[in-house]
Amino acid sequence: MPARNGSVHVATTRRVYKDRVYETHLLRRSYREDGKVKHETLGNLSHLPADLIDVIRRRLQSGQPEVAGDFEILRSLPHGHVAVVLGLLRQLGLDRLLASRSSRERDLVVAMIVARILQPASKLATTRALRNETCASSLNSELQLGPIEDRELYQALDWLLQRQGKIESRLAERHLQDGTLILYDVSSSYFTGQKSDLVQYGYNRDGRREFPQIVYGLICNAEGCPVAIEVFPGNTGDATTLHAQIAKLRERFGLRQIIIVGDRGLITSRQINEILRGEEGLDWVTALRADNIKKLASQGKIQMSLFDQRGLAEIESPDYPGERLIVCRNPALAAERHHHRQELLAATEKELQAIVVATQRGQRPLRGKDKIAMRVGRVLNRFKVGKHFVLDIREDGFSWRRDEDKIAAEAALDGIYVIRTSVKAQDMSAERVVGAYKQLSRVERAFRSLKTVDLKIRPIYHSLDDRIRGHVFLCMLSYYVEWHLRQKLAPILFDDHEREAAERGRASIVARAPRSQAGRQKDKTRQTADGFTVHSFRTLLADLATLAKNQVRLPGSQAEFDVLTQPTLLQKRVFDLLDLQPQL
Repeated sequence: MPARNGSVHVATTRRVYKDRVYETHLLRRSYREDGKVKHETLGNLSHLPADLIDVIRRRLQSGQPEVAGDFEILRSLPHGHVAVVLGLLRQLGLDRLLASRSSRERDLVVAMIVARILQPASKLATTRALRNETCASSLNSELQLGPIEDRELYQALDWLLQRQGKIESRLAERHLQDGTLILYDVSSSYFTGQKSDLVQYGYNRDGRREFPQIVYGLICNAEGCPVAIEVFPGNTGDATTLHAQIAKLRERFGLRQIIIVGDRGLITSRQINEILRGEEGLDWVTALRADNIKKLASQGKIQMSLFDQRGLAEIESPDYPGERLIVCRNPALAAERHHHRQELLAATEKELQAIVVATQRGQRPLRGKDKIAMRVGRVLNRFKVGKHFVLDIREDGFSWRRDEDKIAAEAALDGIYVIRTSVKAQDMSAERVVGAYKQLSRVERAFRSLKTVDLKIRPIYHSLDDRIRGHVFLCMLSYYVEWHLRQKLAPILFDDHEREAAERGRASIVARAPRSQAGRQKDKTRQTADGFTVHSFRTLLADLATLAKNQVRLPGSQAEFDVLTQPTLLQKRVFDLLDLQPQL
């Protein structure tokens, strides 16, 4: 551990620019670490009067102890998490992507992006957190926002939405090139406020069917970095969003060669026939639905002997002319599905047997086909395995048995999925096609972060359509910063920072992605290789927030300046990973 009780002094630097001399006065601490003398900047005194700077310099040079005790601390603001998120945002140049010139609107949007990562909340709550009197963080002082009115964040959100097309085009220039994979998926969020035109009832992925919702489609590059997002009315089907996204990729982003990857509910046979097929420079990767897989199996196209070697095999079918079908079988997934089916069957049998008992009890037995069928229907709807039972419902009784033939037929296809693609074999091997489809999990990770654990896109507090669109776009930009933070900070997060190397070493692309040795070690010991406690993204931000910015004042003077608390070793490690400095 390095000594931290070194000498404090005022360091003055001078530089000449256009015949003018500029002086900078920094409050610094010198200390010795590993036999070397190092310097740490504690504050910038340049804005103080020259005579006061001279007083501070002489006071420090006097050699009297407990210099820090002579400072009066006016307030202390959590700062480290702000410095990390804002610092990386600027390092990425996202502020310049928003607008090339600084403006009030740009600064407020930057503040909302950072605040969404640090503490997601409504715009009103964010406004109050940004005001200096709340002492929520140093974000206001870092951006020099000053007083903020409630309406300003809404106006900045409107300003951001007007620039969405230009910002997304610039992100596409950075992260998308001709011929690269485009990951696209759709999700939704329920809405509890005043109804707008966008908000409609539809297929609710959140399980909140009683609420209307919005639908949004997210475009990412192959690594899962978000590039663009679009909001659709809540009753929009997944597949119907595809045409608008392809037009965006072609017309706005100028991409001529596209390989778009989407799940089986997004890239359907209808979309392929009406939009994708025959389009020059446009290929796709998707998967077949379960009923299509059953049809292939009934035609004898899928046989267990196909999977003896690699766990995958290419087949052909006249139902899919000019396309490649890659059949995959994952034994681990097969075992998981078999176990899950047996649990559902057992749970269903328990409930069905309770109905049988109800029809046979001595007092007030359950009678009538309609009443018995209603009870049976509730059970079958709950566990979703009614197709595996043969039922006999009578006026005075009820019986059931398993349909073993149907169960065996379904079990024969456990762990089997079929990837469907138009990409030629000379352009992409079967293994790479399967890997491309599995990369959709990165978009699912983005939705998980956007909707729940980190950025909390819901609840949506806006009622105007454009405000809803602006809010969703703001959340995407926040995830853009978070995605880069996670990439750089992976060594001290639970994220597997050596996963790519582990994936290259696995026996088959079909197998579940393995955890690397470094990842398993972090899981086991809860420690990194260099001895730090492993954190989640949120707990790491909480730890960084303990690095405070203190506003101090010398006795007998009205002049004020800022001093940082000493960063811990973990906090210094974070700044090192991000190539940032914990400075004012």
